[in-house]
Amino acid sequence: MRQILFILSLASFFLTAFPVIAQEDQIIRADTVIISGDTLVMIGDSLIIEPTPIELYWESGGNFTLSIQQVALSNWAAGGASSFALNTGLQLFASYKKDKKIWDTKLTVNYGINRQGGRAYPTRKTNDNFIFISKYGRELTEKIYLSTQIDARTQLLEGYRYFRPAGAEQENRNRISDLLSPGYVQSSTGLNYQVEYGTNNKFSAIFSPFTGRFTIVLDDSLSNAGAFGVVPGEKVRPEAGISVGSSIDTQLMENIRWKADINLFSNYERLGNVVVNFNSVINLRVNQYITTRIETVMIYDESVFIEQDDGTASRAIQLQNLINFGIAIDF
Repeated sequence: MRQILFILSLASFFLTAFPVIAQEDQIIRADTVIISGDTLVMIGDSLIIEPTPIELYWESGGNFTLSIQQVALSNWAAGGASSFALNTGLQLFASYKKDKKIWDTKLTVNYGINRQGGRAYPTRKTNDNFIFISKYGRELTEKIYLSTQIDARTQLLEGYRYFRPAGAEQENRNRISDLLSPGYVQSSTGLNYQVEYGTNNKFSAIFSPFTGRFTIVLDDSLSNAGAFGVVPGEKVRPEAGISVGSSIDTQLMENIRWKADINLFSNYERLGNVVVNFNSVINLRVNQYITTRIETVMIYDESVFIEQDDGTASRAIQLQNLINFGIAIDF
């Protein structure tokens, strides 16, 4: 039995070693051999494996910012009040490009509060935005795409208007908004002009003659009051119209980057009355983690009436401007 095992082992050894021994005298004259998608390169007596580059179709990332301000006063002769302010911002993006198809998605979430002593409602919201934009397109020419875009906007928490009734010593407040009260969903199809230039600089403009816009008010009290242009008691107000949108992401200087987008919508029934949504963010980066962020938001909607100090309500341009200095993390 042992002899049989020895003979089988010996035969196996020679069968394995023979191809190597037989090839010792062969000279490989080719410099490159392709095996399973990788490249074997002979440099002198060394054999180097160069993997075949893998084409990536997805690009994703994001940015998180946080800024905090605190003022503490005690027996301060000059007067004033202690305060605390916090502001956060989260931006995420994902882009897909393969053959003649593109798909760009962006999510922006901002939230901020301010707390000041001596007020009836010491903690108040200063910033609250939720914006989701996703655009899919197929190439018609090198820079023009047939695209469909979804634009959804709302807020996260309740919003209040603060006022002091005549003769009252303290302020009062009215709830004027909430999550999906209002919410805006806009779906559009049209031609998209998109171009990339320089290093990570992008410009896009989309013209959509087929646009549906939905104003959502889920809160019962706001819906019953006909807030934000809905029919009193209704939850959704549909509109059909035309829209034009544009966005830019560009490096203005070495440490200054500007991102902005604007969306204009006009209802076919009242063509010429335009709903405007404009967002602009300028990032001035000090170093890898410290940045100054200047954010501007402008909204105009003829269906939204803003209550004024004299108690009347009228259409008005809504404007928000924030300047934050704090921590920024890119990922």
